[in-house]
Amino acid sequence: MYRLIESIKLQNRKLQHIEWHNKRFNETRCQLFGMDEVLDLEQIIDIPSTIGEGVYKCRVLYNQLIESIEFQPYFPRNVQTLQLVEDHEIDYTFKYEDRQAFDRLLAQKGEADDILIVRNGHITDTSYSNIVFFDGENWVTPDTYLLNGTQRQRLLAEGLIKEADITPLDLENYAGAKLINAMLDFEATPFVKII
Repeated sequence: MYRLIESIKLQNRKLQHIEWHNKRFNETRCQLFGMDEVLDLEQIIDIPSTIGEGVYKCRVLYNQLIESIEFQPYFPRNVQTLQLVEDHEIDYTFKYEDRQAFDRLLAQKGEADDILIVRNGHITDTSYSNIVFFDGENWVTPDTYLLNGTQRQRLLAEGLIKEADITPLDLENYAGAKLINAMLDFEATPFVKII
């Protein structure tokens, strides 16, 4: 049986944006396994006393049931450049533990730090995050994402970013980009270049 992951930022012993993780976790369990019982991850996750201040990744592995909960110190990747790669078959609607499709695409990144995936002529995501582009006035995220990440959903709901159809030819209209996911705060993540 395949497993899924919910990655939650734990900062100073507090689970960040847990309501968005609960939403995705419960919707995934319902859609894939027909599980109607709504679980509250905040009530389930027991933060060990050995975890102190700082930033950790809380990794919940599950299918019908939660299989394990792990905590790892978190250090953001230093991503400054992205290489466009094409894959017209990739599907990552759900946050699966199996990332072989991404591993195959990462082999094409060349000198870049990560990849930016193009599917059917449209920009999607990097190998591990959603992306937002700055057009000089607004922050815009592709409406052709691979995974509708929790940070992406929250920023859209709060009106901090907008959705748009973005093709590789549109990239010249943007001054830069930021990578976002549950571990990467929109405000703090640095600009990246696309090569």
